[in-house]
Amino acid sequence: MLIDDANSELVDIDALLSELPSPDIDISTVGVSSNIRKDIFSTERAAWDTSIEARCDFSHRPQLVHRNGLYFFSLWKKSVFGRTLTDIKGDDNMIEFFAISISSYITELFGSNLSLGDWGICTTPKRRHKERNFATLIAKRIGEIISIPFYEDVAICHSKQRINAVFSLNSLPEASNLIIFDDFVTTGSTLGAMKNLLSPYSKNLIFVSGINNKL
Repeated sequence: MLIDDANSELVDIDALLSELPSPDIDISTVGVSSNIRKDIFSTERAAWDTSIEARCDFSHRPQLVHRNGLYFFSLWKKSVFGRTLTDIKGDDNMIEFFAISISSYITELFGSNLSLGDWGICTTPKRRHKERNFATLIAKRIGEIISIPFYEDVAICHSKQRINAVFSLNSLPEASNLIIFDDFVTTGSTLGAMKNLLSPYSKNLIFVSGINNKL
């Protein structure tokens, strides 16, 4: 392996590491009784634990992501460490945090005069949380901050499934330029369903996500 930068010559890392002295350790007795010898390579690798929940450390990583046939803007990205998504959604303070951060991001992307144009914002359908829907509360607050109309319950989903979701139109927004916000995007299936639903109505659709839920 060679490493190079603007101010240094190429360095052969493999050669450098080969010159370092190796400690004299008897691995057969590490962590076990002196009378028991353990093959440290005999244990099979555990299966991937799907119960480990996704996390986000909220480091700013703005991206234009292409997934599931559409492009969407995201401000943060899934991380190894940080708060779990369940913890994030359960914290009321995160609604304002998301709204302020995403409002600033949208303003940077599309200018500070959104309120002077024909803009609006909506979100994806409510599924499991009908009363306190995280994405809905954030999108509504974003509309207040950047002074554009928020359209609630634009689409209705008749199941709780995210993959291959099919939405029906509940209320068509008047705005020609419509920001479709989602708090977390993993497969892009939900945003794709919103695109399929609204594309026939000659709207300029802009998709914005809080967290790109893929490493």
